[in-house]
This record gives sequence, structure tokens and C-alpha cells, in this order.
Amino acid sequence: MSENALTRRGRPGYDQRAILEVAVAAFIEFGYDATSMGVLATRLALSKSAIYHHFTSKDELLELALAEALDGLEGVLTDEEATVGPAIDRLARVLRGAVQVLTDRLPYVTLLLRVRGNTEVERSALSRRRAFDRAVTTLVTEARDEGSLRADIDPRVVTRLLFGMVNSIAEWYRPEGPEDAAQLADDVLAVALDGLRVTPPTDKG
Repeated sequence: MSENALTRRGRPGYDQRAILEVAVAAFIEFGYDATSMGVLATRLALSKSAIYHHFTSKDELLELALAEALDGLEGVLTDEEATVGPAIDRLARVLRGAVQVLTDRLPYVTLLLRVRGNTEVERSALSRRRAFDRAVTTLVTEARDEGSLRADIDPRVVTRLLFGMVNSIAEWYRPEGPEDAAQLADDVLAVALDGLRVTPPTDKG
């Protein structure tokens, strides 16, 4: 569904974007399976038929919510700065971009991280997420092969560790907190890549 469709006005006070945001909050609080359209209707003070005016099903709400997170992450991979230059710089750009997506779309990424594959929509989202992970692993491998990263750690393990750290931000980051997204991304890069970079040998004279 297009961005224009999501912002199309419906009943006074509620457009599709507003309904989606309430649904995402409920999915996170109660779990997707336990959140009925009745629960959403109560939270919105709308009838279920009013919600169905905007969305065909609860599955559609979930699909749109997960796409919000996944489209952002996939967009990081295709950003111009992530497609040119040394692999280590491209990897840094992807990590920085992933942190930015997480902080900008925190509820949506949080929901994505809780998906377990119980429905076709969830399985499709997990497939896209695995494809993203494989692309990052390819970058890690290229950075290792160019001599920028240590060669003694499996690139797949590196990817899991890197995004284990990035994804953990969803559990504690608060937009109103003392650290903004840019500084947070700097911190992630300092901890992750400075700890993995190969240290040039010192000249012993």
C-alpha cells in the first residue's frame, strides 16, 4: 500500500496511519495473536466496521507494520553510500543506517523483532529479514577479505553479534533520552568496528 493510501483521511480524527500506530502498540503490548479487532476497536473508540473501512484484516495491519521496518532496513542497503567504496566503509554506513531506522521507526522495528513466523505474513517478513542479514554477512566477508576486519571470526557470527547489539537498542532506547540517534550510531560503530578492525603493526624501528 502506498504512503498516500496510508495518509488518506477517513473518519474525523482517524486516518489509516493513526489506526496503524495504535495497532502496532497493541501488538507489542499483548502480542499479535492475542490482539483482536475488538481490542483495537476499543482502544480507538471506533466500531470494528470503521476499522474495516480502512483495512481488510488484522493480517493487513501486521503486513503494513512489518513493511514499515523492513522497507527502511532494505533502503539502507541500497543507499548510494552503502554501495560504493571500501567494504568497511559500506558496512559502517549500513550499521549507521540501521540504527537510524530503528530510532526513527522504533515501534515498527520492535514489532519485527518479536515476529516468530506463526502466520504467512510473519514468515514472509522473516524471509526478508534473513535476506537482509545475508547481505550484511556478504559485506562483512568483503571487509575481511580486503584486510579491514579480523579473519578469525566467521562473518555469519560477526553479523549476528553486530545486529544483536543494534537490535538490543529497541529494548531500552527512548527518543526523549539524553542521547540522540546520531550519537547512538557513533557509539555503536565505535564499539563494533573499532573492536573488530585489524590494528596495523607498529614500527619497532
